[in-house]
Amino acid sequence: MFRKNILMLCLCFLTIACFNDPKVDVVIQNGMIYDGTGTIPYQGTVAIKGDKIVYVGLPKSFQASKHIDASNQAVSPGFINMLSWAVETLLEDGKSQSDIRQGITLEVFGEGMSWGPLNENMKMDMKKKQGDIQYEISWNTLGEYLQFIEERGVSTNIASFIGATTLRINAIGFEDREPKPSELKLMTDLVHQGMKEGAMGIGSSLIYAPAFYSSTEELIEICKVAAQYEGMYISHMRSEGNKLLESIDELMTIAREAGIRSEIYHLKQSGKKNWHKLDAVVQKIDSARRAGLKITTNMYNYTAGATGLDASMPPWVQEGGLDQWIERLKTPSIRKRVISEMQTDTDEWENLMRAAESPDKLILVGFKNDSLKYLTGKTLAEVAKMRGLSPEETAIDLVIQDGSRVGTVYFLMSEENVKRQIQLPYMSFGSDAGSMATEGVFLKSSTHPRAFGNFARLLAKYVRDEQVISLEEAIHKLTGLPASNLKIPNRGILKVNNHADVVVFNLDSIQDYATFEKPMQYATGVNHVFVNGTQVLENGNHTGALPGKFVKGPGFQKELN
Repeated sequence: MFRKNILMLCLCFLTIACFNDPKVDVVIQNGMIYDGTGTIPYQGTVAIKGDKIVYVGLPKSFQASKHIDASNQAVSPGFINMLSWAVETLLEDGKSQSDIRQGITLEVFGEGMSWGPLNENMKMDMKKKQGDIQYEISWNTLGEYLQFIEERGVSTNIASFIGATTLRINAIGFEDREPKPSELKLMTDLVHQGMKEGAMGIGSSLIYAPAFYSSTEELIEICKVAAQYEGMYISHMRSEGNKLLESIDELMTIAREAGIRSEIYHLKQSGKKNWHKLDAVVQKIDSARRAGLKITTNMYNYTAGATGLDASMPPWVQEGGLDQWIERLKTPSIRKRVISEMQTDTDEWENLMRAAESPDKLILVGFKNDSLKYLTGKTLAEVAKMRGLSPEETAIDLVIQDGSRVGTVYFLMSEENVKRQIQLPYMSFGSDAGSMATEGVFLKSSTHPRAFGNFARLLAKYVRDEQVISLEEAIHKLTGLPASNLKIPNRGILKVNNHADVVVFNLDSIQDYATFEKPMQYATGVNHVFVNGTQVLENGNHTGALPGKFVKGPGFQKELN
């Protein structure tokens, strides 16, 4: 009888203990917790209820609908892609496959061009320029676009800067001139609107027409408005090569005069003759930061960039937009002048063909015209040889024939500098690419391998294999640092009451497979991804869930005094 009473008492205590265990939706146990702050990791537990984190700490028991054993794995906040071009790819497929499989839970758009605000002429022009991905443009403002994506369904969270180029086209079109007072007022009014809708700030891309025509003063004026809403200025600077240092000076002038935080998009030193400038770049940035300017940077982890053939032609020939650019290229006298300028070293504009030094360092990856897609993956040198023309003539002909800028990969940078930049304490990361799948319409064109491998490459090559930085530092640069720079509350750190954007990955097996020859290959090693508490990746497989939200900047609905 005594033994029976003892047994009943034990069962009673066990039952009480079970009821005392808190109830949650998901518990992740036994993993190494990297909380996003850069501190030393520890083995522990993360619990999720609804869309929030409700526990982070040492091992603890929970009643949960789902248990994940993260033994021998890292548990971290979701990664932030500081430069995403998934604006169209997410309209085609909201599952964001190539990024989710690398642990990305937030895509940040807006490098110069943003998908709002748009006027009717801009909407018609965008529709005309669409390539493999076709879609109706049912929105006008940037906030409406981001809300449209959320309502349509997206696996990652989304955010955007207001494109300075987009503002300029709204007010001036593609003309090479200063804005009139009324036009500048329209631009600043649109900034007020966009910031209240939740934009992160102003994004510029100054090597391209018509952004190239913008003065420093124009950029200061629009940034002054964004600063009133605690926004950031983020810039693909006027030069990343021959006038790199002068362009950093311009960015600092804008930051200082507008009173705004600033960031340099994809920091690099383009062209071998500019590789030595990294020391001077770091000195400039460090000095400015010590003086009180809030300047940060981001990058992708490759020695090649990707843009279009427009980055190899002078901006003056591109005035007026794509149609007028193509018409000018058809004029023999203009064609002759353009070829001469493409072949001449200059500090007046950014000539990426000259920076690459050889046409065999340019890979053609994006054609609009189906009749030219057989050239995808070939170098400009190969196509020039096929046609019996110079590389410059070939580039001009391809733009005319394709009716587009023609997507192009340029080999420009130094591997040594890539490693040194990764170590900078203010460096975060962006793919500068779309988020795609390995099927359907995405197979019609190629891409840069950074679309499928940028973040996995950081963790596999530069953390695990080459030990350029520690894992806790890398995760901080992918999570807590960019969230803080953007002033996004409740994201980027594993913390109670933060949004449950959580990644579980195996450092031993994480690997990028995308190459320049075969870029469309998924990374592996990320096993589980939660976005706003919903599991999007389970055991490396997409669940089909689309829980992403429009993440709004600090100026959302802010009324100025």
